[in-house]
Amino acid sequence: MSIQSTPKQSWWNRIAHPGQFVAWSAPWLWPLAVLTALLFAMGLWLAFIDSPQDYQMGHTVRIMYVHVPNAWLSQFVYGVMALSALGTLVWRHPMADVSMKAAAPLGALFTALALFTGALWGRPTWGTFWEWDGRMTSTLVLLFIYLGIIALWRAFDDQLRAARIVAVFTLVGAINIPIIKFSVDWWSTLHQPASVFRADGPRMPPSILAPLFVMFAAFTLLFLALHLKSMHTEIKRRRIATLQRKAAQGHTA
Repeated sequence: MSIQSTPKQSWWNRIAHPGQFVAWSAPWLWPLAVLTALLFAMGLWLAFIDSPQDYQMGHTVRIMYVHVPNAWLSQFVYGVMALSALGTLVWRHPMADVSMKAAAPLGALFTALALFTGALWGRPTWGTFWEWDGRMTSTLVLLFIYLGIIALWRAFDDQLRAARIVAVFTLVGAINIPIIKFSVDWWSTLHQPASVFRADGPRMPPSILAPLFVMFAAFTLLFLALHLKSMHTEIKRRRIATLQRKAAQGHTA
């Protein structure tokens, strides 16, 4: 008698099934958290102890090490949501709307921090907390888009129906991302053009680039850890809602 082995599931099925997604991704949370903490410790040491002050801005330049990663994540998180929206509408991936919903509050938080730290940096540098220039205004619009998406999720009891509507709204709102990116080139703005990711190389000395890149990595890993944990929480929340609905139907039957 021959024994047939169970066929291995594809990686697509592993990330599509909520229970299996939690099973294989949960062990990554603690390593991610530890690595994030180490990178933050290293980045803060380099930024506030080892890095020199700027000859024009003095110690105020150190706000950059928090502001720039948050500004980057405000757009990166929306990119994750836009890809998740495509996964919901095009590929009907079961985890895409979970990813989209879990990312929205995180994106709103990073955008709010980018605006707040930018205002703190702007006051001693430009002489004003706020100026209605292209980048500031489009980033504020991004925050409103995030808040609108969060409100839209909460407006529906049926999360599957909400996912399709939110996905369309998310893709429409994605037009604001290139506006934020190229606003310094299209309009007169207080912000300087790109000085890190340039075709001819960065315009910053290594003593500033090193802590900036470490803080980039720390904040990005922080998002990944929080996003995974938020997805797990959303999966459990939906399981509880399903069980409560079934219990209510059995009670009324």
